[in-house]
Formats: sequence, structure tokens, C-alpha cells
Amino acid sequence: MFRFEWARMRALTVPFSPPPRMAARRLGRCSVPVTAAVLILLFPDAAFAGPGGAVVLAANSLPQVITNLQVWLMGILWSLAGLFALLGAMYRTTAGGDPGRVEKSNEAFRNAAYGAALGVLAPVILQVVRQIVGG
Repeated sequence: MFRFEWARMRALTVPFSPPPRMAARRLGRCSVPVTAAVLILLFPDAAFAGPGGAVVLAANSLPQVITNLQVWLMGILWSLAGLFALLGAMYRTTAGGDPGRVEKSNEAFRNAAYGAALGVLAPVILQVVRQIVGG
């Protein structure tokens, strides 16, 4: 019933003025973007996070970057190998003689072995990359 009264009131009113509740909602919706735009225009350095001075990049040397890459790569590979070994052990213990679950555990153990092998070979691979790049 309220919808019909609202539609009738809107049709009979020549200059449409929204009820105060709707006007407050519109003001609330517009105030945040307008305030953000005003602040961006007033303080552009803060909006773009500009340091205001010269920017100095503090990059490490190439051998240090390759060493850091080796540490991260070995950590990720060994973590994944441990995760797959844990999953393989869980699948094996909960298999209960089901051949599908036993095969799934064997696949998880195989993936763990691949991750461990890559973790062992990561220093060798990155040493080759270091020699190619000339670091």
C-alpha cells in the first residue's frame, strides 16, 4: 500500500522533492567520494605517496639477489616436499586397503620426492645461472 501512495504522491507533485530520509541517504552516499576528491586535490603528494625528495633505490648486488632467490626457492621447495610427504602419509594411513587411496598416496610421495630433489638441486641450478649472468 505504501508503494501506491508514494507513486501517487510523486505523480501529483510537480517539482519532485525527495523525503528527508532519502535526501540524507543521498548526502551520505556523496559525502565520502566528494571528501576524498577534495583531499586528493588539496594534498596531491599524500595521494600519490610521494616522498617529496629524490628517490634512491636500494637494490642489492646481483650475487646477493641470486643468493636470496636461492634461499627462498629452497625454502618453498622443501616446504612443499614436506607437505606432500605429510599428505602421502595421511592418505596411506587412511586408505584401509582401498587401491585408489594407496595410489593417491604413492603419487603424493612421488611429488614429495620431486620437491626434495629440486630443493637439493636448487643451489646447483642457481650457481649455473650465476655463472651465465656473470655474477
